[in-house]
Amino acid sequence: MSSSDIFIGETIGTAVLILLGGGVCAAVTLKRSKAQNAGWLAITFGWGFAVLTGAYLAGGVSGAHLNPAVTIGLAIEGGTKWSDVPLYLVSQLFGAMIGAVLVWLTYYGQFRAHLTDPEIVGAHTGEEGMVDKAAAPKAGPVLGIFSTGPEIRHAVQNLVTEIIATVVLVLAILTQGLNNEGNGLGTLGALVTALVVVGIGLSLGGPTGYAINPVRDLGPRIVHALLPLPNKGGSDWGYAWIPVAGPLIGGAIAGGLYNVAFA
Repeated sequence: MSSSDIFIGETIGTAVLILLGGGVCAAVTLKRSKAQNAGWLAITFGWGFAVLTGAYLAGGVSGAHLNPAVTIGLAIEGGTKWSDVPLYLVSQLFGAMIGAVLVWLTYYGQFRAHLTDPEIVGAHTGEEGMVDKAAAPKAGPVLGIFSTGPEIRHAVQNLVTEIIATVVLVLAILTQGLNNEGNGLGTLGALVTALVVVGIGLSLGGPTGYAINPVRDLGPRIVHALLPLPNKGGSDWGYAWIPVAGPLIGGAIAGGLYNVAFA
């Protein structure tokens, strides 16, 4: 496939992935949203459908990696040329940022209502109604819509959790179609991958929110830092390396495991 195919497919596919995935997080989190407090099941299935839609859109154009961990795993396995890896990664990050901006535009009114509500930000505002930066938390009141964060902040555990979850994801992708003479599953593979993502969210997502995709976390986190959101709090850059490094390591491990056990 050409460089333009990779750029267009990965940008559009990843943008849709983040739009729908971040969208379900916004729907569940924000005040004045009809889906507020819908819960973890809504989030996990929402992200699964986001993967299904993004992968289906981009599958015939770029192969629908939509995730640097998948790209690294496929490069180690041999299905993707290393010379194409930088373009995949840049396109995925660009698409993730576009998707995060689209979430903000879609829920613009809800963001404003949420972040000006005294019940949400009152504990972090002073007498004049302005944010007390000294009291504001590292993770802002809407950061979870854009990126992940741990329930218990322990760098080693958080990193290991992301590695394990990503190994499951990438290995499941690499082994698709092994019973079909290695021809893959075609468009059915997008459905299988989506169900794997739902399973990871339900089973392994509790500790860290299961980034399992570096650009899913980094792109929207950058957008969170740049958007003119009132009372948004910090972007928690101290944690940001974990949902980038963990999935990349997990993708590399999965590629190596595939070559040892399945190739």
